[in-house]
Amino acid sequence: MATHPSTTIDFLRHGEPQGGSKYRGTLDDPLSAQGWEQMQKTVDDYPASWQKIVTSPLKRCSQFAIKTGETLSLPVVIEQDFREMNFGLWEGKTRQELLDDELYSEHVQNFWRNPMDHTPPEGEAIKDVHDRIVKAWQTMLNSSKGEHILLIAHSGVIRVTIGMLLGIPLQNLSRLLIPFAALSRVRIDHIGDTPIPRLLFWHVGGLE
Repeated sequence: MATHPSTTIDFLRHGEPQGGSKYRGTLDDPLSAQGWEQMQKTVDDYPASWQKIVTSPLKRCSQFAIKTGETLSLPVVIEQDFREMNFGLWEGKTRQELLDDELYSEHVQNFWRNPMDHTPPEGEAIKDVHDRIVKAWQTMLNSSKGEHILLIAHSGVIRVTIGMLLGIPLQNLSRLLIPFAALSRVRIDHIGDTPIPRLLFWHVGGLE
């Protein structure tokens, strides 16, 4: 019987950054002590024979990726296009601060209902986010066929990628809950000309 190669990707969201939970798409805050512990616990609870680590360039992802790569003797690839979405004028604000702000309250609620039609002011459109992430994803797959990869990224990056693989419309991506240090595993079965993605598990750990 013929065997078909498969590529396995473990998606790991970063842990809690310094300053807690807020809109920090482009803000480069490092992990808090708790954030480091959250990610380490997830990695310890779900050991795997990774062959490579791919990471967002932002500190809350890349610092843990580099440390883990050193510990496990794995190559680490920093991919600029796996950075988080730019939230524009919402950067640095908590969700509650935006909900309490008459200027942004309705806009932020509409954004979570349908990000396709409600881009954050001076922020990045979800279609542009999608296009750069999908491009980075295809580049990673093309260079890693048959490997087991740990991808350390952001909730937005993970939502876009898993949503794309499972055929979830962009306007419904907020229905995917990605807490700090959540881990999910996807397998890409290379059968014929069309790779088949399969979600193997979805571990959300402790919710925010």
